[in-house]
This record gives sequence, structure tokens and C-alpha cells, in this order.
Amino acid sequence: MSSYREHALDGASAIDLVVALYDGIVRFLYLAAAAVDRGDEAGRRAAVKRALDIIIHLQARLRMDIGGRPATALGEFYASIFAEILKASQAASRPKFEHAIECVRNVREAWKQVAAESPDRHGPSEAGSGAQAALRRPTDGEEGMQSSAMIATKWTA
Repeated sequence: MSSYREHALDGASAIDLVVALYDGIVRFLYLAAAAVDRGDEAGRRAAVKRALDIIIHLQARLRMDIGGRPATALGEFYASIFAEILKASQAASRPKFEHAIECVRNVREAWKQVAAESPDRHGPSEAGSGAQAALRRPTDGEEGMQSSAMIATKWTA
């Protein structure tokens, strides 16, 4: 199945790859919640580590120098969700994992909206989206900043 996933991402835009990373976070959080139900401490910890590794990767890819408010908001989101996942794991709490999943899904949906509004779906980093600029290199325009700023507000819902 891993080769299917690799081929599915061939030619994906930068935004599509970010969405895939969010899907990975959600998948691992569901695995952690299932491990809580089974009383499988090692399984819970392994799944949490994988989810946190993805968050660390996303955080490290932020470009605060060019991303402006969307990058700052995403950085705050990553720090908050990281802490929330740690608390869920420490408490071995399925409801806390489910809340973290809901927050990640909200931001994932915001990224999907940015992807849908992107003028160049297949260019690796040429779209004018502020959210994409937060993760990649600068673009010529600031269009899309309002859409990507939504990322900062949706996750708190």
C-alpha cells in the first residue's frame, strides 16, 4: 500500500502535499485513540510520536519571513495542537484525541479550500496563496492571504 501512496502523490501540488500530511496526523491520532481503547500503551505512544513528527515537520517548514500572519497563525496552531496531543496521550483520553482530530480536520479543510482557490493546482510553489507562501518561497502577489488567514480562526471552532 505504501507504493500506492507514493504514486498517488506524484505530481501533487505543494498544498496537496500539506493536506496529505494533515491526513497522516488524523490517521495517527485515530490509531492512538484506538490504542487507548485497547489499553495498548506502546501502540498509543508510537501513534502519538508519528503524529507529532508530522507536526514538527510542518512547523519546521514554515517561512515566518515571508508568510506573515498566516505563518504566525499556523505556528501557533502547531504549538497548540502539539500540546493538546501530548495532554491526550498523557491522560490516555479518547475524547481528548477526538478533539485534537476535530481541530486538525478543521485546518485541513481550510487547506483544501486554499487548494481549490489556487490558480495553479500543479505548480509546486507558484500559487499566489499566502498560506502556501508561509510554507514555501515568496510569490509576486498577496492574493489569497484572506483565505489562508481563515486557517488561524477555523481550528479553534
